[in-house]
Amino acid sequence: MKAERIFRNTPARRTMDKLWNSNYLKIWTVNFLLHFAFTLIVPLLPLYLSETFGANKETIGLCLAGYTVMAIIIRPFSGYITDSFPRKMVLLVCNFVFFALFGGYLIAGSLTAFTIFRTLHGLPFGATTVAASTVAIDVLPSSRRTEGMGYYGLANNLATVIGPIIAIYLLQYYQGNFTPLFWLSFGVSFLGIILDLSIRIPAKEFVPNKQVISLDRFFLTKGWLEAVTILCFACSYGVVSTYVAIYGKESLGITSGSGIFFSFLAVGLIISRLTGSKALRENKVSRNATIGMLISIFGYLLFAAVPSLWAYYASAFVIGLGNGHMYPAFLNMFINLAEHNRRGTANSSILTAWDAGVGLGVLFGGILAEHFGYRSAFWAAWAVNAAGIVIYFAVTRSHFETNKLR
Repeated sequence: MKAERIFRNTPARRTMDKLWNSNYLKIWTVNFLLHFAFTLIVPLLPLYLSETFGANKETIGLCLAGYTVMAIIIRPFSGYITDSFPRKMVLLVCNFVFFALFGGYLIAGSLTAFTIFRTLHGLPFGATTVAASTVAIDVLPSSRRTEGMGYYGLANNLATVIGPIIAIYLLQYYQGNFTPLFWLSFGVSFLGIILDLSIRIPAKEFVPNKQVISLDRFFLTKGWLEAVTILCFACSYGVVSTYVAIYGKESLGITSGSGIFFSFLAVGLIISRLTGSKALRENKVSRNATIGMLISIFGYLLFAAVPSLWAYYASAFVIGLGNGHMYPAFLNMFINLAEHNRRGTANSSILTAWDAGVGLGVLFGGILAEHFGYRSAFWAAWAVNAAGIVIYFAVTRSHFETNKLR
């Protein structure tokens, strides 16, 4: 028995366990489609609201922040539900509602109606991402789980980058008509539901959670320091990713360059995922987090300090390179802090923190841009990112190493 336990963690065993099994490939693709449908329209919504409804920057921030607020509200409950009920059913129901609400964008005829649909859309998105990432953990072999979740996050990153690129070119092709983008998101999210139906999840995971309900059942309180740290990084990303298109158009005269910006971001993300996979496989989580944070802070500094085309594109690559190392490392921190029957809660906790940071970035970024200009918003993003790094090295890193379970 002792020899068997040792063999489970050897390189030979890790080689034998298949990482890219069919169910993992399916949920990886579902994750990509989910985020592709979501991010296809996100960077262009400020332009849409401005050109269609005449909304100013502050109003845009308030309108778009509602989505994130609802996602934050539902995340803790999603983790509890995912841990307590059959995960495939939870995934199907949440993904269907996410798909259906895209229809609201097609019929919204006023800023108020659009804001209502956009705000409600945050509920199924928040719940679906928690359920999908928990299913991914379930279908991965335990010896490849840390590495597999790193690659799982690559689906998010690729979708976050490819979606805006396609959206920008489609917007140009249809001469500023946003309706085809909403239809495409509608169709892509439906494909995700089809794939959900074919995923097989181990029956042993369908065991209702009978623990006494408490705050820790809805949020991984053990990971609160990690949550505060990732919130800072998400806030920075929320400012830049949301306002990069409208900033490029108004301040740098870029009409199609945002697509190139996200292309460079994608290259950075892909390179970091591939180069960081070995460290994750060897469970060097803190090392990956450190590398990612130090790289990304330079990217935000370059974006804020140098208002030129070359810095605009170079910063995208650097930010992608940094975030591609940082986020999967923090995801594995949350997973390593939680017991096996708390995977849903661990996933919902990091996503709650990330959504809260992005929402704050969208909201306060819009306010700063409206009253003080885009440069002040981007400098604020850099400052918040720097604060996250200080918190990590001061307390978060030692907290994780002391409390991790695996």
